[in-house]
Amino acid sequence: MPPSLRATAPAPPAAGASPWRSLRYRSMRWWSVANLVSNAGTWMQLTVQNLLVLQITGSAAATGLSLSVQAAPGLLVGMAGGAAVDRWPRKLTAAVSQALLGLVAFTTAFLVATDRLGLGVLMALAAVTGLIATVDGPACALLGNDLVRTEDVPSAIGVGSLVHNAGRLAGAGLAGVAVAFLGTASAYAANGLSFLFVAAVIPFLRPVGEPARPPERTAAEPGPAGAPEGRGREGRERDAAGMTVREGLAFFARRPRLVGLAVVCGVSAVFGRNYGLTLAVLVTGPLAGGAGAFGTVSTVLAVGGIVGAVLGARLRRPSVRLVGTLAAAGGLLQAAAGLSPSPAVLLVLVLPMAVAESVSDTAGTTVLQTDPPPHLRGRVLGVWSTVRTVWSLAGPPALGLLMELAGARGALVAGGLVIAGVVLAGRLAHGRRAAAPVLLAPEPAAVRPALGTAA
Repeated sequence: MPPSLRATAPAPPAAGASPWRSLRYRSMRWWSVANLVSNAGTWMQLTVQNLLVLQITGSAAATGLSLSVQAAPGLLVGMAGGAAVDRWPRKLTAAVSQALLGLVAFTTAFLVATDRLGLGVLMALAAVTGLIATVDGPACALLGNDLVRTEDVPSAIGVGSLVHNAGRLAGAGLAGVAVAFLGTASAYAANGLSFLFVAAVIPFLRPVGEPARPPERTAAEPGPAGAPEGRGREGRERDAAGMTVREGLAFFARRPRLVGLAVVCGVSAVFGRNYGLTLAVLVTGPLAGGAGAFGTVSTVLAVGGIVGAVLGARLRRPSVRLVGTLAAAGGLLQAAAGLSPSPAVLLVLVLPMAVAESVSDTAGTTVLQTDPPPHLRGRVLGVWSTVRTVWSLAGPPALGLLMELAGARGALVAGGLVIAGVVLAGRLAHGRRAAAPVLLAPEPAAVRPALGTAA
């Protein structure tokens, strides 16, 4: 590791709104390199994983079940994972979780190479991976944000999106080469090495400022609301541990902007965004195109995502209103895409649709990761992980049912109008509340937002 990375003083903040301003921080540059390696390894594994499951089981249902088993921990213990991130040192938590994910990848590689990977072991490894990810996801996301100043977080998230796409392209290409020359197990082994590389980089990263921690209570101070008094240090610690998840959930529920963000993103996830399904049916069905035409549409979607990530990285202080506006615009473009008379017209609409979606994602992620006070951010991300898992499980069946009833065109049009309508209804409801004279009681100190968070 270069000695320059060991310097404790962070790089000076970048001026202006350059999308690359987060890369002026040495630690952020190294973190981006580590994530590029990690994403390439992950996509190497993902490229061959479904084929491996089919090879082992011969069942498409088992493939879907393995994905559900891996997602289940996010639904069941996502909030507990976020609470753990708030309670444990962030760098240590991220390094250990990355090392554990590497161990799972190496174990899978060994079992594949020795032909010992059965369905039961496969499901167990998927569950363990999902369980570790409930801690690793928020820990790594917040660690990356700690490496830059608050106003540069959108740039860090935008750069992360670009790194993700670059890693995806590199990983998919490398997977084919590795499997052709070294076998399927090599993709898992390469992913294990990528996790270890990230774990080795983390100790040398230097956050701009250490995350704030809630002040310790003295023996004379009351514990959490509803906790029995006079139970001694051991009892107070048990009470605090029991309250930690509920504090994150209560903060989330009491923040209208976070609830609004959840509603907008949830509706968008269910009625839009599943373009791999809706646009594939539209292109190959009503538009009478083939696989090549859908490949072109997919390429344009990817290009729009990259352009949107760059534009999103230029944001300074994004808001939920911006997320909603972009979601509504994307919904209207989706509805127009559903009415496209030809593939050429569809391509014209798909590009801005993908750009709006990508910028909206960057803005929403920035609000989510900077709005809560630092000592609650892991728990808020845990709540978000649980909500997002619900969307991912409910979205495809709901969209499939809508397509059965209304066809590809009808699903795109109806879904887009629902998204725009929900955003508009939310804006009108917010306007009425803002216009009404209401006396607000002061928020409790435990849930009062930190000064300087994103609006």
